[in-house]
Amino acid sequence: MQSYRRGAFAFDTGLHYVGGLGEGQSLHDAFERLGLLRLPWVRLDRDGFDHVTIAGRTFKIAEGYDNFVETLARDFPSEREALVRYVDMMRKSERRDAATTQQLVATNAWQWLSTNFSDELLANVVSGAAMKLELRKETLPLFTFLHCNSSYIQSAWRLKGDGNMIVASLVNDIRRFGGQIVCNAEVTELVEHDGRIVEAVCKDGRRYAGETFISDVHPSLTCSWVRESIKIKKIYRRRMSELQNTTGMFTVSLVLKPHTLRYFNHNDYVYRNADVWDFYRKKGPVGGVMVSCRVPDDGGEWAQQVDILTPMTWEEVEPWSNSTVGRRPEGYRAMKQRRADECIELAETVLPGLRNAVERMYTSTPLTYRDYTLTPDGSAFGVRKDCNNPLMTQLSAHTPVPNLLLTGQSLVLHGLQGVTMTAMETAKECL
Repeated sequence: MQSYRRGAFAFDTGLHYVGGLGEGQSLHDAFERLGLLRLPWVRLDRDGFDHVTIAGRTFKIAEGYDNFVETLARDFPSEREALVRYVDMMRKSERRDAATTQQLVATNAWQWLSTNFSDELLANVVSGAAMKLELRKETLPLFTFLHCNSSYIQSAWRLKGDGNMIVASLVNDIRRFGGQIVCNAEVTELVEHDGRIVEAVCKDGRRYAGETFISDVHPSLTCSWVRESIKIKKIYRRRMSELQNTTGMFTVSLVLKPHTLRYFNHNDYVYRNADVWDFYRKKGPVGGVMVSCRVPDDGGEWAQQVDILTPMTWEEVEPWSNSTVGRRPEGYRAMKQRRADECIELAETVLPGLRNAVERMYTSTPLTYRDYTLTPDGSAFGVRKDCNNPLMTQLSAHTPVPNLLLTGQSLVLHGLQGVTMTAMETAKECL
């Protein structure tokens, strides 16, 4: 959720748009309860909140399940029935009954899509707006794929402002209810006594006692903090330590010269080729980007900020993994500049003249996210879910220690919708 500032501008790190905020939709009730609907949300274009461009041809992802089908059926008339089946599967996934969830978690997303759609280009198109999850043909469960796409088709929104508006709203409410937010207190140990966690010990020596402890930090790191335990067995520790992580992201945050680019009320996903599912694992120039435009602060027609994102594997930054923020070597900075140039070049295929509109540029890699969030491998979406082994990768809020609970993106679902629903489940366990 958090953003960072450079001069007069705030830049988002992960939040770019949200789905399902309409009444009766997937996030509405939770956001209403949390007081987040009062924030200035702007609804994206209903007839094309996402534009997917593959090899120079652009397709629109429309809001509303029926509208979604009708819009894509104009480009793929022979696939209308397959699009209806796809939408029906989305609706089925939202019911969240145990049997359906179990079936979808154990179904390979790519295999289902490539079987349902006879035209592989359409399978790429419906996946093209999915840079908000890791597309991986071998492992991605259909359940994860459907949930990360369906809420946006219900309705898509972006904030007029940065993600810290959400943070500030939640923090203010926590304090209003008597809660306390403690920053700059790095936890190094969770002390167990008689089978329960009794206190958290910080790097500077501070100790915080409590009845219940909830961690949204990566499960393997949380587990490592419990150094001595009669509850956590070696097999559980090994399971947590062997969890694979999803890929990270490379982000290019641009400040634009005044009156050079008009605001566009949609997101652009741009791919060189019809290889949406594996372009990021191939060598060569950046093969796909997401382009997101910040709502102008002044309410005018001219854009002030644009973000460009592309997946980046840990292997690409591993040579500099021993460095820290502000102390990276020249080779790392040269790599970032090269990648940023490739991202802008690809974005210019749908936004001609973008490069000349840039006034300032800031970049971040999985190393940046690792150092700021303690996320192993700088993972953007937490633990990699595996349809071939769902019991090992679909984690619950419970740990072997009864008063130590988990929450966050590495459990059932990631993303804003995922962590909100997971937080509700964790809170339910407490209550």
